[in-house]
Amino acid sequence: MKTMRHMTLNVLKAGLAMLFMLICIDVSAQQKKKKNKKEKIVLPVVSKELLDSIQNNMVWVTGGNFVMGNDAGEADERPAYEVTVDGYAISKYPVTQRQWVAIMGTNPSEFSGCDQCPVDKVTWNDAQKFIEILNALTDKKYSLPTEAEWEYAAKGGKDWKQFRYSGSDDIDEAGWYSGNSGRHPHPVGEKKPNSIGLYDMTGNVWEWCQDWYSKFYYEQNEHNNPVGPESGSGRVRRGGSWFTQAASCRVTTRNSVKQDYMDDIGGFRLVLYPN
Repeated sequence: MKTMRHMTLNVLKAGLAMLFMLICIDVSAQQKKKKNKKEKIVLPVVSKELLDSIQNNMVWVTGGNFVMGNDAGEADERPAYEVTVDGYAISKYPVTQRQWVAIMGTNPSEFSGCDQCPVDKVTWNDAQKFIEILNALTDKKYSLPTEAEWEYAAKGGKDWKQFRYSGSDDIDEAGWYSGNSGRHPHPVGEKKPNSIGLYDMTGNVWEWCQDWYSKFYYEQNEHNNPVGPESGSGRVRRGGSWFTQAASCRVTTRNSVKQDYMDDIGGFRLVLYPN
């Protein structure tokens, strides 16, 4: 009798164990299915005029070679090394508050009420959402620039010059920074453009890049279209801002910021790749 009872208990335990395992497998499958299911994008109604204005303000940057970094700069700017980038288009200005509101519906900016000022208080994640919606609306390949693409464009593309700032050694000529901004951002395009017609790559707002940040990434000497490390604790921002001192607005200055962080000195500009 004891043996029968013992056998019955073992069968029950085995059955319960099997049931628990099946439940776990089902839950895991459901979680995986939910994770793989892409969130449906609700597209806003955006005028063709505004979408065209974004595309029409893209400047083509012919691919080529340039020296990235600065041996006389900070540790994360060294060593300077030769990089090759393929051609792409980059926006003439940072994304403005007007453009952001048209795509996203609300204005997160600390300095709102200036349609032509750069949008601020946007995280790297927010910028990705903006780009996702813009690509769905236009069927194009907008993105954040890689760090190499940003610096190549800021230096002037294939005929690049080693200026301290974008297009000039005179920061008052090139951009808005702590010494001339009056402690607020300014409408885009008010300072001198660089040699390929790009504005505000020095100052006004820091600009997100696509890459993860690594202090010693340049030591890897990734020569061909570098895209940064595979992971990191922060994303790259470039160019300085209206609040930033001149020394940190240099065209080779690198900045690491967590991708979910926002502040009133950070925005972004777009690149567009051929379809």
